[in-house]
Amino acid sequence: MAKDKLFTPGTIGPLKIRNRTIRSAAFEGMCPGGVPSQSLIDYHRSVAAGGIGMTTVAYVSVADGGRTFSHQAWMNPGIVGDFKKLTDAVHREGAAASIQFGHAGNMGDSKVSGQRAIAPSGRFTLFGLTLPRRMSESDIEDLARAHGRAVALAREAGFDAVEIHAGHGYLISQFLSPHTNRRTDRFGGSLENRARFLRMVMAEVRKAAGNRTAVLVKTNLEDGFRGGMTSEEGISVARMLEEEGADALVLSGGFVSKTPFYMMRGKTPHRELISYQQDPLIKIGMIGFSRIMIKDYPYHEAYFLEDALKVREAVKLPLVYVGGLVSRKKIDEVIGRGFDFVAIARALVADPAFVNAIKIDPSHVSKCLRCGPCNSCVATMYMGEMRCTFSG
Repeated sequence: MAKDKLFTPGTIGPLKIRNRTIRSAAFEGMCPGGVPSQSLIDYHRSVAAGGIGMTTVAYVSVADGGRTFSHQAWMNPGIVGDFKKLTDAVHREGAAASIQFGHAGNMGDSKVSGQRAIAPSGRFTLFGLTLPRRMSESDIEDLARAHGRAVALAREAGFDAVEIHAGHGYLISQFLSPHTNRRTDRFGGSLENRARFLRMVMAEVRKAAGNRTAVLVKTNLEDGFRGGMTSEEGISVARMLEEEGADALVLSGGFVSKTPFYMMRGKTPHRELISYQQDPLIKIGMIGFSRIMIKDYPYHEAYFLEDALKVREAVKLPLVYVGGLVSRKKIDEVIGRGFDFVAIARALVADPAFVNAIKIDPSHVSKCLRCGPCNSCVATMYMGEMRCTFSG
């Protein structure tokens, strides 16, 4: 039965995980100056001690120019030792450790890296008020190889798995989406062309991972707005990733620069987002337009489930469900409907021991549900360490 399956071991590629829970790759904001901090190590150790099967370090760029924040890491030899301390701490608690790799593309911050943002097409984006440089084929090849180099360093740092970020409007997603990809060469136009960069990345990642490191890919069910990648295309991308040798898919949705709260649902913390913003021009714009430009999406538990089930019918590889899980009852339902693992983020920000709590008491519900969710924890990451601000 599904309620018995949750706390049984599961397999992703070469990796066996002690149960079916994964700490989702929600940005922690705990790498000041691009270096993993003791706070990052302590947080992931606490999640591992709290019962998670595998914990995922979030939003690590494969190149310095792909960072959005100064307190975001990019994978380079100088921080391998810091990450090794994290993986050792997680392993001592009996959990597996994964790391998410991506590139911000048109949302890269030149003030962080000193480099101009790059993108499939050189179109202005309101996120960070950037005018990115259109990538050449040489740029595309270099970034594909950078993903492979990052995976090799992750192996050196002791990570059991890597998660390639191909969703949420970051660089790979910008290639996949017709909204941001207006190219007329072999990387634009048809979905097959728009997915060419993704296939190149997967070739480099699989080569670096070999048969020792599990490869997960976070991909969009859809972008969540007219003119973006559709649900039908999302299913096609999932099939492509199965062909390219992904060991598992993490199914999400939304586009940070267009529909940022589509992926989270619940309240948009406008006041907090504005207060944490340091760029005066962006802050003025947010004061005037954030409630117009950032749409709210109503929350209900497991809000991506029906769309994710369409992918479940289309592919055979393991699937990780993510999206608004805060109770044992709903987690068991998701597992019972064919998903191999569940990924959890906000409930583990509120309580790193959430997994142990639902194991001991199946009726336990995260306080995230009781606060709306308020999503204020999301706002805190912009200025530093993500934390739960709920006081009830």
